[in-house]
Amino acid sequence: MTVHDLNELLLICSLVLLIAVAAVRISSRSGLPSLLLYMGIGIAIGQDGIFDVKFDNAELTQVIGYAALVVILAEGGLGTKWKEVRPALPAAVVMSTVGVAVSVGVTAAGAHYLVGLEWRQALIIGAVVSSTDAAAVFSVLRKVPLPSRVTGVLEAESGFNDAPVVILVIAFSTAGPVDDWYVLIGKIALELAIGAAIGLAVGFVGAYGLRHVALPASGLYPIAVMAIAVTAYAAGAIAHGSGFLAVYLAAMVLGNSRLPHWPATRGFADGLGWIAQIGMFVLLGLLVTPHELLQDFWKAVVIGLVLTMVARPLSVVVGLLPFRMGWQEKALMSWAGLRGAVPIILATIPMVYDVEGSKRVFNIVFVLVVVYTLVQGPTLPWLAKALRLGDSAEAADLGIESAPLERLRGHLLSVAIPAGSRMHGVEVAELRLPAGSAVTLVVREGKSFVPLPTTVLRRGDELLVVATDPVRDAAEARLRAVGQGGKLAGWLGATGRGTPGRR
Repeated sequence: MTVHDLNELLLICSLVLLIAVAAVRISSRSGLPSLLLYMGIGIAIGQDGIFDVKFDNAELTQVIGYAALVVILAEGGLGTKWKEVRPALPAAVVMSTVGVAVSVGVTAAGAHYLVGLEWRQALIIGAVVSSTDAAAVFSVLRKVPLPSRVTGVLEAESGFNDAPVVILVIAFSTAGPVDDWYVLIGKIALELAIGAAIGLAVGFVGAYGLRHVALPASGLYPIAVMAIAVTAYAAGAIAHGSGFLAVYLAAMVLGNSRLPHWPATRGFADGLGWIAQIGMFVLLGLLVTPHELLQDFWKAVVIGLVLTMVARPLSVVVGLLPFRMGWQEKALMSWAGLRGAVPIILATIPMVYDVEGSKRVFNIVFVLVVVYTLVQGPTLPWLAKALRLGDSAEAADLGIESAPLERLRGHLLSVAIPAGSRMHGVEVAELRLPAGSAVTLVVREGKSFVPLPTTVLRRGDELLVVATDPVRDAAEARLRAVGQGGKLAGWLGATGRGTPGRR
């Protein structure tokens, strides 16, 4: 099929997007990973499909895939809580470096000795599939109530390990096996360091600017946040550092900086993330030729078994040796090494460099991702429950949106009390907000009223809190403390969990 008219192209794109949005609902009801449905849409309209659209531009797919991955990493970073990632950061770094090296070596050996691939192809496959997919991990883990340290390690690992894997895949695709391995390790370390420095710098500078410069329209804040995150990627890449690590860290800094209009920004980023995933998965489905997949199906299954049952568990055990984690947590993390679109995008790199056998590598990776995502994704919640790693008792965080009132030198905080918040049952006077701030309005079941000091707050309420500039941060910290620790948060400290705090 050839598209001759712009109207036809727009019609096809809109239909694909509508079908993909409907697939989100289907995947949420059926428990199937959404990426499989999106890829299925691409396969259905591509070669051997309904519309028989012929698409074989691996270079364009790689470029669009990188752009989509930047958006997905930014969305994931914005939703990553620093309090969960901070204690898990050392483990995530080791898993993203030492763990990746173990996984590449074991998987490549299995591909060479069990399947018969020559070493260059085996190493490329080992590197490609050693990257856990940020989109898959973020989408699945946030539906499973796991302990925060497990979630923190898995999310940070998926955000960090793209960088070394990209370097390895390019190295193997351009020069084959690297003789001076220590040079490659040094290059990886340097690029990670440059990317981390630039990402943190851009994130802190961007957060400072957004908190101190009132934009003329609230709708500009989400655009500015995403622009800052993309700037981090571009700056990191230009400086020959890891752009992927830079965008993730910059977004994580922004996401933990209590920016104005945060819920709106979060919703905007979430929508962009969905569009990026849909477009990326559909495009990858278009690139594949279905009848060629059967030739390498069993090779992909064998390599996937080595990766899932040997390489990933071994990388977890080796990577977490310096850290105190139980066998249940290690078992879950071994099974939670989810693969998604990222390995398939990375599999286009040897195709762009015209490596011998690169089409076979792409087919093997595609089949491996589809088969093992279908197996691992739906069974992860069941395994977490079987290992007794559910953590449903943790209090839900408040949704607080801040609108700056520049001329009045104040802020209007919109506070949503979720179902799991410990602010339920607390009287307004028991919030003990700092002087210069006050609850001015409560919206309950569609009706608004001015609260009294004895008004009891309930789950589902929305509060409007006015705070002057000097106490804005203290007021928000106090609200979050009560949301986590209830009316006794003043005795337990700012987090409601420990040291004495101000009353």
